[in-house]
Amino acid sequence: MPRIPYLPPDLKEPKAVVDAVRARRGGELLNLDRLLLRSPALAMGWNQMMGAVRNQLSLDPKLREMAMCVVASINHADYEFHHHAPLFLKAGATQAQTDALRDPVRALADHSLGFDAKDRAALAMSIELTRDVAISDATFAAAKALLNEQELVELVAVIGAYNMVSRFLVAFGVEPE
Repeated sequence: MPRIPYLPPDLKEPKAVVDAVRARRGGELLNLDRLLLRSPALAMGWNQMMGAVRNQLSLDPKLREMAMCVVASINHADYEFHHHAPLFLKAGATQAQTDALRDPVRALADHSLGFDAKDRAALAMSIELTRDVAISDATFAAAKALLNEQELVELVAVIGAYNMVSRFLVAFGVEPE
């Protein structure tokens, strides 16, 4: 159970905010939304920002979803992993790669998983930024050699955004639907 109750799934008000969240979600409110909507202004800003992070970046979806899964694993945000692991698979990851992200540090060290150089750079950045709130010069240089500046900016933003999401999820005990 969450630490505060979810709002009802058939919530209608405030209409503009609820409608915007439902539109991004394909008509349904997730448990996360049903907590965020306790603050309509927060829910609206969150919906706009996360809509852009999820749907409007040029970053390779595989790298984006990998970063989200790494953040989820490190921060013990099962809800986040539950929602993004299937999207990581859909973006081209193998089941073994997906399973390995439950322990991202071990996954980074395991060269038999078939992560390519870009995957490994994104994995290393995701681990360091989530654990240490910093990226080492060596890790950044490796990523910079493989990703353009827009991809670097977007990858760091995805990692930061999903650290925010995971902290909200974990703090409130949000459960997968």
